[in-house]
Amino acid sequence: MPSGISTQALLAQLVIGLYNGAFYALLSLGLAVIFGLLNVINFAHGALYMLGAFVAWGLLKVTGLGYWPALVLAPVIVGALGIVLERTMLQRLYKLDPLYSLLLTFGVALILQGVFQLRFGSSGEAYETPAALRGAIQLGFMTLPLYRGWVMAISLVVCLATWLVTERTKLGSYLRAATENPGLVQAFGVNVPRMITVTYGLGVALAAFAGVLAAPIQQVSPDMGADLIIVVFAVVVIGGMGSIMGSIVTGFALGLIEGLTKVFYPPASTTVVFALMALVLLVRPAGLFGKAP
Repeated sequence: MPSGISTQALLAQLVIGLYNGAFYALLSLGLAVIFGLLNVINFAHGALYMLGAFVAWGLLKVTGLGYWPALVLAPVIVGALGIVLERTMLQRLYKLDPLYSLLLTFGVALILQGVFQLRFGSSGEAYETPAALRGAIQLGFMTLPLYRGWVMAISLVVCLATWLVTERTKLGSYLRAATENPGLVQAFGVNVPRMITVTYGLGVALAAFAGVLAAPIQQVSPDMGADLIIVVFAVVVIGGMGSIMGSIVTGFALGLIEGLTKVFYPPASTTVVFALMALVLLVRPAGLFGKAP
């Protein structure tokens, strides 16, 4: 350990890394669900994360609904918008090269970000921490805000629940089968197009859920998802495109690695994720948990 860095500072930075990793895991999980089951590279994910935060803020300002109802309603509302996007636009591109869906979702992201910048500017709006999660926990080596502890815990629960549904249930097996042989699944009486639509809505709802979690910590602004989504794409690539467990493990792990880098060599903390991505692609192009074609 470098001189001047205490064990307490190191442990504190690891906890902060876990907190950042919670957002990486939750956002990359939504991307992995959409790509793994639909083969769509959803570049609008960051904008939908931002939209989830703005919907929560709007519910508070317009209807007076607080954090807890918004945590349920905002993902449902944004997920429904995602379903409309899938039914009206993406559905027409499934038989084409995946590049077309990437370009479409990239355009949607630019439109959403531009509209919100026009209306709210770039300064952002404040969103209060719920009363039940104010205060802090004394860990001995640091004082952890209660809300940040909640974010880490609920992110892990949601990530593991999503993995269990997709990998250990009959519904999940249908979803995976529908991506490989939709005709066969259709023959068993399963409405494959509807299943695909719901899957996209689920991935979008996960992004919105992360946006609501982020709202009390940072300003609710049109730019809040623009920088984060680049790191999240790197997480998905390292974990393996479409790998649910890969996204969860890699998201939390990279949060910890980023935290350690800030302790040992701070200038590299903003680039360490991309350096690791390049290294993984050189050694294992399919990603750490991905399946080689």
